[in-house]
Amino acid sequence: MNTVVILLLLLPAFCDAIEVNCSQPDQPSLLAALSPAFDLNAIRPVENQLTYTNISVYFTLYGILGVDEKSQLLITYIWLNYWWKNEYISWDAVQCGTDKISLPKEKFWLPDIVINEFMEENKAPSVPYLYLFNDGKIKDAFPVRVVSSCNLNIYTFPFDIQNCSLTFNSYIYYATEIRVFLDREADMITEFSKEVMTTRGEWELMDITAKKLVNDDESGLYVDMLAFYIRVRRRATMYVVNLLLPSCFLITVDLFSFLLPPESTDRSSFKMTLILGYTVFLLIMNDLLPVTGNTIPLINVFFSLCLALMVASLLETILVTNLLSNSPDFSPVPRWIRILVLNFLGCLVCMPRKTEKPKNSEKRKMSVVAKMKSDEGPPVTGGSAEEDEAVTELKSLSRVLQAIRCEVEQQQEGQQSSEEWNQVGFIIDRLLFGLYIVFISVSFITIIIVWINSYNQ
Repeated sequence: MNTVVILLLLLPAFCDAIEVNCSQPDQPSLLAALSPAFDLNAIRPVENQLTYTNISVYFTLYGILGVDEKSQLLITYIWLNYWWKNEYISWDAVQCGTDKISLPKEKFWLPDIVINEFMEENKAPSVPYLYLFNDGKIKDAFPVRVVSSCNLNIYTFPFDIQNCSLTFNSYIYYATEIRVFLDREADMITEFSKEVMTTRGEWELMDITAKKLVNDDESGLYVDMLAFYIRVRRRATMYVVNLLLPSCFLITVDLFSFLLPPESTDRSSFKMTLILGYTVFLLIMNDLLPVTGNTIPLINVFFSLCLALMVASLLETILVTNLLSNSPDFSPVPRWIRILVLNFLGCLVCMPRKTEKPKNSEKRKMSVVAKMKSDEGPPVTGGSAEEDEAVTELKSLSRVLQAIRCEVEQQQEGQQSSEEWNQVGFIIDRLLFGLYIVFISVSFITIIIVWINSYNQ
């Protein structure tokens, strides 16, 4: 311990006294001349401990390996580069025959720069060497398989754009000792990453931006940070072909099924077959849909509405078929249904109610009975027996005709009630048909708008 304290106290004078002189202009002599500086690899390489070390950072994105929506992870493969200066080392490039040399990392102090969003161990191959330049600058480059946490927003799946961050900072040292800076412009990093990117999978790189996170704490007791923001866009072609188009085709076929006669049982069986096929389609394509607890994707809402409309269409077909088949046995249409469906909704779907003169069965029966009584008239007191018998037969025949007339009018009233129920069924059928058209139109417009917005960003 005493030796370490004395070494730290005498370190500035010792470092000023180091002179790297090569006996020959080759690497072995340079390595031998650098041996005293290797003993200082345990401390930060600055002559004055009150000054901070500048760590310059940049990386090249070689591949986007995947995005895990359920675990909220972004998996990328990058080539990371660090630059910093070792103030203890410098030599004459002419005397030593080279301006740089590659040496094992164990011989130098290395900055403890970490990525805050790191969620797994780096599984990329390790690089045991770094470059040391004659002015004391050190370059450390190595590959990193980054599994980073990312707040994914998949509401607009499959036209979603994700913005994930990689924050670089020291794990131990404060800003008074280590500060992290951007070594290259973010535009250059983006351009070079697009040129060398080897993966052409589901995700496409849009851009990489960098931002220095500034802290106003004057004491310097904070960790200096540099954040990179990676924007990636999902290639939606596969999902459009495998998910959206089949669903749109099935819902369109269900739309045209309204052209089938509603009283036919083939229409209901056809719709049941469509629902079964759509359910099987959703089960098969379930693995392509994202699973996350954050938000429900808009495409899941679209599929649910499609299935709900198909079920509602089947139930409506059953109701309309029942109305058209059993309407003669129904009681007259209630007044509120006549006002709401026949008058209001009928005009809304361009099926106005047929105007007929209202008939009151009770009044008609009373008028028939009164007329029959009036036909009987006062009793005849005079005349021959033959005339009385003829009058009696005429009155009996009149009563029979009046009864037949009353029965015919009742049948006509029942037929009118049946026609009203039939018209209620046709209005409901056309109303759901119009709802289908509105839903399909709104869905297509929404898909086009979301697709255009994703490619304009």
